[in-house]
Parts: sequence; structure tokens; C-alpha cells
Amino acid sequence: MTTLHDRPALAPALPASASPLPVQPPGRARTALVLGAFVAIGPLTIDMYLPALPTITRELETTSAAVQLTLTGTLIGLALGQLVLGPVSDAIGRKRPLLAGTALHVLASLLVIIAPNLAVLGALRVLQGVGTAAGAVIALAIVRDLYDGRAAATMLSRLFLVLGAAPVLAPTIGGEMLRFSSWRGIFALLAAYGLVMVVVGARLLPETLPPERRRSSGVAGTLRGYRELLRDRPYVGLVLVAGLTMAGLFSYVSGSAFVYQGEFGLDEQQFGLLFGAGAFWLIAATQLNPVLLRRWSPAQVLVAGTVAGAVAGVVLVALAATGTGGLWAVALSLWAVLFACGLALPNAPALALSRHGDAAGTAAALLGAVQFGVGALVSPVVGLLGNDAVAIGTVVVTALGLAIVLLVVVVRPWRLPVDDAAEPAAVH
Repeated sequence: MTTLHDRPALAPALPASASPLPVQPPGRARTALVLGAFVAIGPLTIDMYLPALPTITRELETTSAAVQLTLTGTLIGLALGQLVLGPVSDAIGRKRPLLAGTALHVLASLLVIIAPNLAVLGALRVLQGVGTAAGAVIALAIVRDLYDGRAAATMLSRLFLVLGAAPVLAPTIGGEMLRFSSWRGIFALLAAYGLVMVVVGARLLPETLPPERRRSSGVAGTLRGYRELLRDRPYVGLVLVAGLTMAGLFSYVSGSAFVYQGEFGLDEQQFGLLFGAGAFWLIAATQLNPVLLRRWSPAQVLVAGTVAGAVAGVVLVALAATGTGGLWAVALSLWAVLFACGLALPNAPALALSRHGDAAGTAAALLGAVQFGVGALVSPVVGLLGNDAVAIGTVVVTALGLAIVLLVVVVRPWRLPVDDAAEPAAVH
């Protein structure tokens, strides 16, 4: 089991005699299902309206790059919301901030239905992102409350199985919604889903952070906690690697509608199906990850996935720039990128969070803020580069190339402690 001896302490450790929670933790399957459903609010909010981006551009009489800023706004809200909600969950527990944030998402989704112009839509998308941040950051903190090392990476992979259904289904659902509704109907459906999750969370999720482990340190203490995290070089490197891996994923999310529909002439329903087929490979990789972890460490799988993704990005740029192979060459290359990202995505967060179990909410908040902050920067960059397959590939190669440099220079994965256990670190 990985120890905490080499990690910077953010709070006094519990005494050796500290007793675990008197309640039994939820089963792994239920934990993955419920937490995955909460985290899925984010991808649903991001992806479900993607088939409608060209329609929104026409209806609101604006440009594709301007409409992509509504995606950027959501990611900015996700990033900022996590920076606040992570420390809050360390101070008052996980359950209340999770339910409150989800309720905020419901309210913002309802207001989008009556948004009169692009400016209002963009502002409400930021608010949606803030609400969605609760599921994104607190789910990771709950996983870290219950699991460590390989067990945490395995649980995150299981969570990604549930999470993966969201990008598979979201564009398809959005495309089908456009058959009988406007793009505003998509946000009505998002509000309904969020409301269901508030009820489910209130009934099924236990509190995983007992009062004796909470950190009520106020704003000064929160800032001090972030400062301590930023002093942990491997943690910072892993956070940046996770963010750059997410950049590869979000370059696909933000540009795929314009590539498939604009460059290759697919309709909204065909785009949804092809987008979902790509997400299948992301899911497949996350589910292969626990199998690989039986033989290799999370650090080794992370390095392999990052390198493979960069190579796939180079192939994508070469094929797209020369026009070789048409639609299927681009699609297959993108699917290879997604598969590689699926190997990296569970392991970078698991390795980062394993270093700071005493402040899981704050550590997960900084991790999520960087991931979605990088995603927010990527979306307009893809648009500025042309919203085509070459633009997506260029961002992928740049992001994953930088991630490889960080792994070698900053993280130095060969120096990370290896966790040989596959069971929960503790039942708090």
C-alpha cells in the first residue's frame, strides 16, 4: 500500500487509534453507478447540444467561433466551481455541496430555455458549469475517501464506464431531440435529469467524510492548502498531465461537429452516431485499464497512453492534411486518440489524489480546475485554427507532446511509489 510518508501534510494526521466510520461503505457497483451518474451531468451538459451548434449559429445570427464560446463558458464555470466546492466539501462534508451544486445546474438549465441571445446563453452556460462542478469534484473526493492507489485507479475506471455512457448517448439524444424540438428542448431534458439526480443523491449517497476529518479552516486555510499542494512537484506535474490529456479530449468534443457536419456533410443524427462510436473507444480503454493494472503500475499505463495518443495525433494530422482516406481515415485516427486518452485519464488523477488523501476535496478541486480550465482554452483554439480535422490533430499533438515532457522532466514516474494493493485503502 502506498504510504503517506513522502507526501506534504496539509493537516494533522489522525491518531493511530482513530476509528473508522461506524457505517459500512456502499458497495462498489452502487458507488460507481451513483457517482458516475453525477459526473455524467458534466458530459451531458457539454455534449448533448453539440449537434445543435450549427443551428444555434444560424438562429442567433452569429459565428461558429462565437457559439463555441458557450462551450468555453461551461468549462470555465466547471473550473471555477471546483476551486470553491472542493474546499467546501472538505469543510462541511461531501453530500450537501453535491446536492446544492446539482440544484444550481437545474436552475441554470431552466433559464437557458428562455435565453434571448448569445450573451445571455453564454452567461447561463457559465452558471451551468458551476453547478456541474459539484459532481465533477466531489465524486473524485468520495473515491479518494474510500480508496487509494491501484484500488482508486480501478474505481475511477469503473466510474468512467458509467461516465462513458454520457458522451456516447448525449449527441445522439441531442440529435433526436432536434427532430421534434428546438435546441432549447435539450436544456429542458438536462434540467429534468439534474432534478432526478438530486433526489437519487439525497436517498442513496451516504456521507463519506465524518466530522472529525473535516477541515474548517476558512479562506486563509483554503489558500494555505492550495499553496501546500503547489509545492508538491509530482502532484503539480500529474495535474498538468491530466489537464493536457483532457485538452486532447476536448479538442475532439469542441471541433467534431464542425468536422463531421461541415467538412464531411453528415447530418445531425449521423454526427451523433459517429460521435458515439468514437466515445465507445474511450470507454473500452477505461475498462481495459483495470486489467492492465494487474500487471503494470498506474504510472506505466499513464505513460503508455500519453505516448500512444501523441502518435495517433501525428497520424491524424498527416492523413487530414493530405486528404488521404477521407472520412474514415479521420474517424479512425480520432478513435485512436480517444482510446489512448482513455488509458491516461483514470491514472493521472488517481496518482495525483493518492498523494493527498487528507485534503481530497481540495486536491480534486485543483485537479478538476486545471483539467476543465485547459479544456476551456482549447475550444476557441480549435475554432481559430479552422475547426477542421487538422486543427483537432494539431491541438492533440501539442497537448500530449507537452504532457510527455512533463512526465519526463517533472513527474518522473519511475520515482513514484508503487502500490501493490488492490483493496480500499481505508473504510473511513
